[in-house]
Amino acid sequence: MKLFWDLRWFFLKEKKAYIWGVFLLLMVAYLQTIPPKIIGSTVDHIKDGTLTIKMLLQWIGLLIAVALVMYGLRYFWRIMIFGSSVKLAKQLRIRLYSHFTNMSPSFYQRRRIGDLMAHATNDLQAIQQTAGAGVLTLVDSLATGGFVIVAMLLIDWKLTIISLIPMPLMAYLTSYYGSILHKRFHKAQEAFSDLNDKTQESINGIKVIKTFGQELEDIQSFAEQSKIVVDKNMEVAKIDALFDPTISIIVGISYFLSIAFGSKLVLDDQLSIGELVAFSTYLGLLIWPMLAFGWLFNIVERGRASYDRVMTLLKEEIDIKEKDHAITEPPRGSIEYSIETFTYSTEEKPVLHNIYFTLHSGETLGLVGKTGSGKTTLLKLLLREYEGYEGTIKFGGHSITDYTLHALRSSIGYVPQDHFLFSATIAENISFTNVDAKIEEIERVSKLANIHNEILQFPDGYKTLVGERGVSLSGGQKQRISIARALLLDSELLILDDSLSAVDAKTEKDILQGLKENRTNKTTIITSHRLSAIKHANKILVLDEGTIIQEGTHEELMKEDGWYRDVYMQQQLEELVEGSVKSSMKN
Repeated sequence: MKLFWDLRWFFLKEKKAYIWGVFLLLMVAYLQTIPPKIIGSTVDHIKDGTLTIKMLLQWIGLLIAVALVMYGLRYFWRIMIFGSSVKLAKQLRIRLYSHFTNMSPSFYQRRRIGDLMAHATNDLQAIQQTAGAGVLTLVDSLATGGFVIVAMLLIDWKLTIISLIPMPLMAYLTSYYGSILHKRFHKAQEAFSDLNDKTQESINGIKVIKTFGQELEDIQSFAEQSKIVVDKNMEVAKIDALFDPTISIIVGISYFLSIAFGSKLVLDDQLSIGELVAFSTYLGLLIWPMLAFGWLFNIVERGRASYDRVMTLLKEEIDIKEKDHAITEPPRGSIEYSIETFTYSTEEKPVLHNIYFTLHSGETLGLVGKTGSGKTTLLKLLLREYEGYEGTIKFGGHSITDYTLHALRSSIGYVPQDHFLFSATIAENISFTNVDAKIEEIERVSKLANIHNEILQFPDGYKTLVGERGVSLSGGQKQRISIARALLLDSELLILDDSLSAVDAKTEKDILQGLKENRTNKTTIITSHRLSAIKHANKILVLDEGTIIQEGTHEELMKEDGWYRDVYMQQQLEELVEGSVKSSMKN
């Protein structure tokens, strides 16, 4: 029952609804004790031969009235209690979602998407059940049981005590079952999380699965994971199935005791037949509270397992925190890097070290180097996706940690390597950074990203749905739509993190020329494996194993022996060869 105490914050918040709901439940529980009394009195009047038509009609009318009142009360307590439980699920879902959006990328490296979705669906549903059906069964079992037992005591206290002798055994067994259920349900939820993750991963990777002909193997893997989920839930069901039979047997023993000893009391003229009938009817009413009591353990233990899982997730600390009274004005001006070393928490070797440079406002910086040299990490530190480095990064004369996250990131238009499009129209994807943007603005940035003409060729133009993650578009089209989205922000700083890799050389040249003409006096950072994309930059940094090995303009670096000149010459040669091959094929 600890979960009810843990949820006291919510019960206090919705106390009005719960107080009224509990009050109506108590009224229903009391009204349930009236029909058995009427039945017992009717039986005694029949036995004595004193029952009249008028009296029978009065009893029937009273029974109908009680039924109608109970109908109305049950309608309203359901709205009060179950309606409040839905609000709990909503609040926890919002808390979870807000928590997810505030977490840094390291959180998503530790947690799987399928597991997070399981927390937001199955676990919240189990918690909602506790705040709804759990409260119902707790109050109803205690209230109905209490009123019924009092009514039984008023008939004959000795017979009541005899009939309730098996009840302590039921309390012990349901508590024992509940502790086992808690452990097994926790494992069942974990198995569901694994299945959720497997499903999400397979659907996202369906192209790869089909390309390599691994459909049967993936189906087999899914079937095995599904079997684990079934097995874990069967373990839960085996314990769950014990509640009702156990309670039914114990209630059956109570019936036997009441009939056996009640009959003797009737023969001894200590009890009338009508009173015995009423007592047996009351005992029948006691079946539901007993079943509800067992069901209560089931619901609460499921809810407690899920609540523990959700709270464990919510207690995870946010890695990136804002200072008190942080600057809310978006930064503008030069960018200064002074990083002695930075190491990921999951690694021992530094990813970056000895990074020192200044990028003045309005300049373009080119970042190049081998795969894994630290280019993207350098940019993610500027975005404050990671912290824990020795040194400082300044933007506009202040450390980036002095700004609020919103202020910092609102000054940066970022196009990552793994471009992501939402399951919406092309126009909605581009206007994501400015939902109030007019179609003229959307078309303007689309032209800059050299994607406007291709969009117009689609049947629905800018209203074309791109499908999940932009599945209906090519890699180059997705890249250029992502660039258009960033350009619409018209930010102080634009970062293109290898965002031109899927376009041809001519398209790349047109995009870069458009950026140069339309982003005057604004800062740009471009990372690329194709050196032609950054040759126009005011400053070029060559990274290798997390440090700067070369620095200068394109002309300056071409005069030096080193990685930059070697790779540039090699790429130029490859372009010549490719151009010659294409020319030969045309001829």
